[in-house]
Formats: sequence, C-alpha cells, structure tokens
Amino acid sequence: MYSQQPTSAKVRESNLELFRIITMLLIVAHHYVVNSGLLTPIRTEPFSNQSIFLLLFGAWGKTGINCFLLITGYFMCKSSITLRKFLKLLFQIEFYNILIFLILAFTGYLNLKNINDYASLIPIWNIGKNFSSCFLIFYLCIPFLNILINNMNQKQHKKLLYLVGIFYVIMGSLPKFTISFNYVTWFCILYFIGSYIRLYPLKLFENHKTRSIFFIGSILLSCLSIILFNYISFKYGIKVEFFLLADSNKILAVLTSINAFIYFKHLNIPYNKIVNTIAATTFGVLLIHANSDAMHQWLWKDFLNNVGQYGTDNMYLHAILSVICIFAICSLIDFIRIKLLEEPLFKYLDKKL
Repeated sequence: MYSQQPTSAKVRESNLELFRIITMLLIVAHHYVVNSGLLTPIRTEPFSNQSIFLLLFGAWGKTGINCFLLITGYFMCKSSITLRKFLKLLFQIEFYNILIFLILAFTGYLNLKNINDYASLIPIWNIGKNFSSCFLIFYLCIPFLNILINNMNQKQHKKLLYLVGIFYVIMGSLPKFTISFNYVTWFCILYFIGSYIRLYPLKLFENHKTRSIFFIGSILLSCLSIILFNYISFKYGIKVEFFLLADSNKILAVLTSINAFIYFKHLNIPYNKIVNTIAATTFGVLLIHANSDAMHQWLWKDFLNNVGQYGTDNMYLHAILSVICIFAICSLIDFIRIKLLEEPLFKYLDKKL
C-alpha cells in the first residue's frame, strides 16, 4: 500500500506520493487528539478556541486511512502481488512489532506476565480493528479482487459501488443503524472505488475548477459537521463530535477522501526524489507511532503530555510541532531500516530465489 511500486518501469510522479505524506500527517494529528485523553477536556469546554482547534485538527484520521486504500486500489488493480512484495510488507510489520515490544518491555510499559501483551508479536492477531493485521489479509485478497474487477464491465462495476455505497456508507451514516464489519471488508470496498477511478475516469472531474470545488467543499462541509455535532454533543450529553467522520465508512469521511484523492491525482507534480523517498516511509510512520496501547500511553500521555498542554499558551504550537516531529522521526527511522536492513536482505533473497 505504501512502499510497493508499480510493475512498470515508468517512474512514478510525485502527486500521489505527496498525498501520502499529507494524509499520514493528518493521521498522526488524529492520534494526537483521540489517543491522548484530550477528548475529556475538550468535552468539558467544548466551545473554547482550543477545543474547536483540536476537534478540527484531529478529525481526519479515518479519512486518511481511506485515502491510502484508494491509492492502493488505483495502483494495484493494474499490478500484481508477488512473493517479494508480500515478504517486504510482512518483514516491515514484524520488524516494528518485535522492536517496539522489546523497547516497551524493557522500559516497563508492558507487563510480561500478561499473555495478552505478547499478541502484538504476531502479525495477524486481531481481525477487526487492528490495521496491520487486516491489511495483511486484505493484501492477500488483491489477486482475487483483481480477477473480479477485470471480469466486470463498467456498468457492473458501478452497480457494485452503488450496492456497497447504499448499505455501508449511506445507511451506515444514519443514527441507530448498525453495521458490523472489520477493516478487511472495508479495505476491499475502497479497493473497488480506487480501481474504478483508475479504469473509468469521470468526465465530471476533468476540469480543475470542478475538482477544486468538490475538494474544498467536502472539507468545509466536514468542518461544519464537526461544529454542529460538537453542539449536539454538549446539548444532549452524547459523544458524537466526529459522527460523520468517526469511522471510515461515514459519508463525509468517504466523500472527502474520494474528492481529495481525485484532486491530487490530477495535480501536475513531476517526479521528486525527496518526496517519493519520504512517501515510501509513511507506512513505517504508522507502524511505529500507532503500534499499541502501550505506545499511546508512552508517546501521547507520558512523553508529550498532551492533556497537560491543554489550556496553556503553547498548546497550538505543541500540537503542530509534535505531529511534524513524530512524522519526521518515524520517517527517518523507517528510511534507515530500508537502507540498512530491507535493501540488503532482499538483494540477498533476490539472488537466492
């Protein structure tokens, strides 16, 4: 999804690579708010400037996940899964699972007497909401998804999108309507959307002005929904600030991610080595900073003390710099892993296999 390259020898342009970087920054910002305990003071003072800022700052995590899967569908529907690609993905996930487990265990953030804490060492241990586990399974499904996609015509493909859109997105965004699904299912749906955009470009979005209107409009609409549901949360004592963005299948999370993807897809940004190199580390950024609950405790609550910054004059700067620094440090770590471990290992395996 993040590091795999097209089978074509053509050098990938940097528009969607820049898009990867931006969306990962938004995912980190989302975790800054929702994994740190900040929602408690936000709900205590829901209309303060800092609360509104944090709600808007941290609203885009599920939208960002959608964006990455749309990129996957767009590229991989014309590519193929190889053993080499899968092993690279598996090696990356397990490397960080083991490394971070050892660090957290050494520093006392894991209870080694609790068998549940060892689950994170297994690449597939929670087929529900655990992102890396679900992505591994989804990744193995891609060849079969491509068989389906390549044997459908445009009309059939469109009908499939209508079907899943009605039940998973529209009805899934209604209050009291419950949809039980895991990320594997949703990733497959996003794959169908991304592949449709690749195979059947929409004439509506050929005009830059139209793309810009849809892109900016969906962002503004999402922001307005946050403000509205923040008021509803306060008035009725419920927790629905991100209701239309709270999960990946919510209607504004889906529409915003699609419009953002289409907007960046059409940007004319020529190949930039720095951008593409950083973009190749974005999955690593996710695997490191969102590794486990113990990581959340150390990073957001103990080390950065996000809640303690609420109400201070430095809160805005703290939020922005924290996100940038976490992204930069994790990106550098993954770049070093690629150069010192992944590239030499797979150079050796290529000779043997």
